[in-house]
Parts: sequence; structure tokens; C-alpha cells
Amino acid sequence: MMNLLPRGRAWLAFFYDVIAALLAWTAIYGLRFSFAGMPMAWDACLATLVWVLPIQAVVCVAFGLYRGLWRYASLDDLKRIALVVGFATLAIPLILTLAQTPVTVPRTVLLLYPVVLIFLMAGSRFIYRMWREERLFSPWRALGEPILVLGAGAAGARLAEALASGREWRVAGFLDDDPQKQRRRIHSVPVLGPISELKLWVNKLHVQKIVLALPSANHKIRRQISSACLEAGVQAFSVPTYEDLLSGAPLTTLRSLDMEDLLGREPVLLDTHGLGEWLGNSTILVSGAGGSIGSELCRQILRYRPAKLVLLDISETAIYRIASEFIDKKGDTEIVARVGDVKDAALMETLLKASQPQTIFHAAAYKHVPLMEEAENAWQVIRNNTYGTYVLGRAAVAAGVEKFVMISTDKAVAPVSVMGASKQLAEMICQYLQNGSTQFVTVRFGNVLNSAGSVIPLFQKQIAQGGPVTVTHPEVTRYFMSIPEAVGLVMQAGLQGTGGDIVVLDMGEPIKIADLARNMIQLSGANAEQVAIRFTGLRAGEKLHEELLNAEETCQPTSHPKLNIARARAVRAQTMQTIIGVCEHAAPPENDVRLLLRQWLPDFQGQPKTHQ
Repeated sequence: MMNLLPRGRAWLAFFYDVIAALLAWTAIYGLRFSFAGMPMAWDACLATLVWVLPIQAVVCVAFGLYRGLWRYASLDDLKRIALVVGFATLAIPLILTLAQTPVTVPRTVLLLYPVVLIFLMAGSRFIYRMWREERLFSPWRALGEPILVLGAGAAGARLAEALASGREWRVAGFLDDDPQKQRRRIHSVPVLGPISELKLWVNKLHVQKIVLALPSANHKIRRQISSACLEAGVQAFSVPTYEDLLSGAPLTTLRSLDMEDLLGREPVLLDTHGLGEWLGNSTILVSGAGGSIGSELCRQILRYRPAKLVLLDISETAIYRIASEFIDKKGDTEIVARVGDVKDAALMETLLKASQPQTIFHAAAYKHVPLMEEAENAWQVIRNNTYGTYVLGRAAVAAGVEKFVMISTDKAVAPVSVMGASKQLAEMICQYLQNGSTQFVTVRFGNVLNSAGSVIPLFQKQIAQGGPVTVTHPEVTRYFMSIPEAVGLVMQAGLQGTGGDIVVLDMGEPIKIADLARNMIQLSGANAEQVAIRFTGLRAGEKLHEELLNAEETCQPTSHPKLNIARARAVRAQTMQTIIGVCEHAAPPENDVRLLLRQWLPDFQGQPKTHQ
């Protein structure tokens, strides 16, 4: 009972309710006797008030009426008040009878008392809440920026209620495709019509921002709405997805609609049972674990509860960051963080011998094309991407690793850059090492959204600074998918792939980078006049269009709709031994690296540097 007593300002609410009970009881007595016979009625009223007020007070406290806050008064509070008043109204005549009081309470008083008291107690709470939220009258509400909310369901209603307490935005209307909701009102805000009328209402209400309040909307709907927002020229935000809400994200955590919404790629269906059997209770090593792909690989692998997850990266900062992220998420999985270089043969052999992984995901690589085209860096990308793959792969064979999954890139196809050539050589290394019990599987795909060094973060930064947004060429195109989608398919490819396979991910249709830049500018709420696009020309090592297959490669489908097997040309052992022999030397060769690549790779299209 002590825990139910009012605390702090709740005592004010308690005293108000006691006074409300006093007013309700005396007022009804006065009405009952029309105030004409009030002297005699007043004596009866006072005689009963001695019992009524303590009974009402005890019941209010016993039912925990003062544990809530008036500013958040809701229907639940109204139900609790009705229950409290109803219980007290029944208790009053019972206790008066048991106490054998000489006064009889008129039935009219007992019937009207709960109605009046509920009105006084609940009404005051809701009036206070409206005052706190400035709903009765506030000049600030007229000054809030008008927005449209797409979706008049529970999420939209809760969002409008939450935004009403602020002064930044004013919900001017809802749009919803449900005919039953149209032309109605939610929190006094009209449901104007279907979402297809977005442009009409944007122009009519002079709206510059919209909020998508459909947390369970699929990717197709998000793509349609994102396209409609682009056409209407408004800045679009979204409430968290249903999965994010289940994870505890507040509904008011709004995010800007981004390219993932505009691409609208459907969720990848994975063989979770098969992945669980493969990865669960086993030891997994991820090289490049601190990078964009490597870190997401670690996150998704953890879902399948491996016995041990070994994180390997050459960057101390990156490996510390990802290891720290998993402190509270690892469950029963043992996390082993190791700083090391995949080119260090002694370290790789020692690490694999000690950890005994069943599977290796090899994501460690240099990938910034223009940077690696510079003469001083060209040999380092060959050493890291090609020779590093050989060193780690050879150690995997020696340690009896069951499967080695190497992540490649579409830039390895008919490469014009040193980085692309280094990854084609890495693919060839995996085929060359495929002679023993270790299965080498290569996974090839294109660009991923929001990875370190991709154009998306660069464009976002340039837009935030007011432009210009730099695009290399008006016609340049690239394949894109999200990081989680790519990583999920990498794992699925690792599960399905067998020794020597090159698994090519279905990247969908290529996207024109100039269109990507324009869409990102519009999604930010700006336009071409505010943020310009400047074409800078193709950089060293860049192609207009990337490819996923070499001319000599054939592609065969698999049981998964987004995975295909590329049948690559055979590699000659003698050629590979020559390449490995050259790569073993840390010092760059005397000849231009590109001259060597032209000898090793018939389809390499990079041009030698004349100044070397």
C-alpha cells in the first residue's frame, strides 16, 4: 500500500480528486432538492460526506490512480478512473449500511455521482494534457512546417500524436489507399485521399516534406513511394521498419529515404536451415573483418551461433571497433580478434593451426581503383589482393580448412585497372589451389551501397555541403546492391558452391551514376539549381560500364534465383607458379606492373605508364 501512495506532485492530483468528489456529491444533493430544501439536505449531505470522501480517497489510492502522469492521460486512464469511481459508488451505500448511519442516500445521488465525478476527474486530466501539448490554442502550431504523412494506420496516428507536442512540424494531412480511412480525421487531421494523389496535395498544401509511416511496407511499395516523392520534388523521411521497431527503435526516429528504398530490391531468401547446419557450432575466420563487407559478414555469421569467430584485419582500429561491437551480441560464441597481414605466411600458418577454422571468408582486399592506379601503389595491390590470397589459401590447405570463400568483384572481368587485374589473379589463385580437400569458392559481384569508398557517402557529403556533386561521365553505369543483401548472398554462395566454382550474384540492372546523383539530390529536398552536378571525366582505371562475365565464360543457373556459376577458363599451373614467384618479392619489379599484367592476363586492357 505504501508504494501506491502519491509522491511529489501526485499529491496535487490526489487533493484535486478529493475536492472533485466533494463538489460532485454536494452539487448532486443540491440538484436533487432543487436547492429549496437545502438546510435539511445540507445536514444529510455533511453526514454522508464524512464517509464518502475517505472511501473515495482510499479507493483511488488502492487502485494506483497516481502512478501515471497527467501529461500522458489516455483511454487507459479513463478506464481506470471509471473503475475507481464505480467501485467507490458501490462501496459507499454498503459501508453506510454496515455502519448503521441514520441517513439514507437518495438513489438519484448514487446514480449521478459517478457520472459527474468521472467527468471532473477525467476531464481535468485531458484538458491538462491538451494544454501541455498546446492543442487548445497556440500560435506556434500555425508556424510549424506543414508535412504529409503517408499511411493513416496505427503508426501514422502515433507519429502525428508524437509530432503534435513539438513545434517544428505540423501534420497537414494523411494519405492512405484504404477507402475506409479516406475523408476521415485522425487526431483532428484529415485523411485527404490515396497516396497516388501525393503530387496534387503537395502543390495544394505547399508541402516540402513527407513522412512514410508504413513500417511493414515491402520493397516494391517503398520503391513506388520513393519514385512518387522524386516526381513531386519533396524531401522524404520514413519511420523505422517493422523489424527495427521490434528491436526497440522509437517510432519518431525518422530517417531519410535513401537509394536502397529507391532501388526497391526484394529481400533475399536464404537457406537459413542449411546455413545454420554449415556455420553453427563451427569455427569461422573472416579476413578483412573490419571492412564494410567483412564486418557485415561477421554480424550475419553470428546469427547462426558459431562456436568461434576469428576476426582478422591489418587495421588495429577497425578490428577493435568490430570486436567491441560484438561484446554484448556474441552469445555463446567465442570472439577472437587478431591484427595481422594476410601476406605474412608464418603468421597465417600459426593462426590457422591454432584456431583450426572449418570455413574462411576472405574479404581482405585493397579496392580503391584510382588510388591503386598510382605507380607507387600498383605493386601493393597485386601483393595484397593476389599474393595475400595465395598465402592465406595455402595456409588453409595446410590446416585442413573445409571451405575457403573468396570475395571478388566485377572489376576482375576484362580489367582495365590494376585493382581489377589483381582480383582476376586472385580468382585464378583459388582455381590453382583447388587440388586438395579444401574447397575454394569465389563470389563475384559489383558495387555495394554505402560501403567505404563508394559514391553514395561521397554524394551525401557533397549534397550536405551544397554541391557540386562530381560524376565522372554522363553515361557511366554501375551495378549496385545493399551490403546486407550482398553478404547474405555471399554466405548462400559459400553454402552451395563447390571446389573451383566462381559464383556470380544477380545484380539486377546497371544504374546510371548521373541518375543516381540526381535522385539523391531530389531525395535530400534540393534541386538541380541548388546542388549542381559536375562531370569530371573518367579517372584512371575506370570503365564506362562494368561486366559480370568474361567473354570466354559461360554461366549456368543454380537452385537459387540470384546465384549463377561462371565456368571460367582453365589456369595453367606453370603460369601460376611464375606469377606467384614474382609476387613473393616485396620490392616492385623493374618493369611496369601493367606490362607484367598484360603478359599474365590476355584480357587486361590497362595501359603502361610512360613515365615509369
